[in-house]
Amino acid sequence: MTSIQHKSATEFPIHKTGREAEDLAYQFLLKQGLKPVLRNFRCKQGEIDLIMQDKNVLIFVEVRYRKSSHFGSSAESVTRTKQAKLIRAASYYLQQNSKMAKYPARFDVIAISPINGLDMIDWIPDAFDAG
Repeated sequence: MTSIQHKSATEFPIHKTGREAEDLAYQFLLKQGLKPVLRNFRCKQGEIDLIMQDKNVLIFVEVRYRKSSHFGSSAESVTRTKQAKLIRAASYYLQQNSKMAKYPARFDVIAISPINGLDMIDWIPDAFDAG
């Protein structure tokens, strides 16, 4: 990731599955004032967990959950390969939804990690660039 600017770290009770982590991230972003556009966009280029909107910015969100940091943090698991897939999927989404293509876009990461029996949410806005 090119820019690690942590928007917030918030404690929540531990969740067990990726789907629950995605639901937690979704609710968290709603509470931050973002508006939902789409969940679980899938195409042959890849998958985007959440597409949200913040005023006039379209946000493609990757949600990462790790039960343990033994092999690296949740945020570190968004590799260059994963970033490339997200960028391709976002490009495809914008091609299919020309109405949304007029908005500036960014890629955010929601990294969820258990610490001391609680899930910590780390929101990383503009986590990487499409270029």
